Amino acid sequence: MEDLSDNQIERYARHLVLPEIDEEGQTKLLNAKVLVIGAGGLGSPLLMYLAAAGVGTIYVADHDDVDLSNLQRQIIHGTDDVGKAKARSARETINSLNPDVKVVVIEEKVTPENADHWIAQVDLVADGCDNLTTRQLVNEVCFKLKKTLVSAAITRFDGQLTTFKAFEEGEDRPCYRCLFPSTEDVEGRSCADVGVLATLPGVIGSLQATEVLKEITGIGTSLTGELVIYDALDIRFSRFKVKRADGCEVCA
Repeated sequence: MEDLSDNQIERYARHLVLPEIDEEGQTKLLNAKVLVIGAGGLGSPLLMYLAAAGVGTIYVADHDDVDLSNLQRQIIHGTDDVGKAKARSARETINSLNPDVKVVVIEEKVTPENADHWIAQVDLVADGCDNLTTRQLVNEVCFKLKKTLVSAAITRFDGQLTTFKAFEEGEDRPCYRCLFPSTEDVEGRSCADVGVLATLPGVIGSLQATEVLKEITGIGTSLTGELVIYDALDIRFSRFKVKRADGCEVCA
């Protein structure tokens, strides 16, 4: 195990005093490679907390540019970033926050032609994209390549979060297709169409980052086999058991 530098000992001091993490866990974080799909609402707090925590290499995949309407909730970007590629804007913020972190910018849409290549590079995938087609594709590739997938979604005042490790045996190891079998995006259900509360991505994206850190360090209880739903209007968290679907085209 590599020794932490004096700078790293000071930077990650609040992790190092946690017996569940300590130097061994922090070293795991520094050596980890995570692919974050989407540098928007969910990706903003997710990327910033992963960087602050010292995740060593972060791949940022987003093919969009920063728009003024994004700034209501996408806090990794600023007014001066409008018109800039989101992945590059995110890298600049991460570099400013923590120079320990290596950022790999992917300014292209995740497609069947490139998904295997990018997902094979990393230890874990965190999906916060805004369309079902990409989510289903990422799920299939993560299952095939045996990569843990931490998935989150938001709309209006509601958020959801779970972890998929369907490559492990057991009926409590579903994949994304088990929960959401449809492969067609629903028209008129995007945040641009129905809106989203500005702070909602902060709640769900921070929880998503927490689950990523837990999976890397091996602490706590994994969310695999459970789905968390958050209702911001009622300040209510609900947690549901989910199982592998009989006949699932991906993981059955």
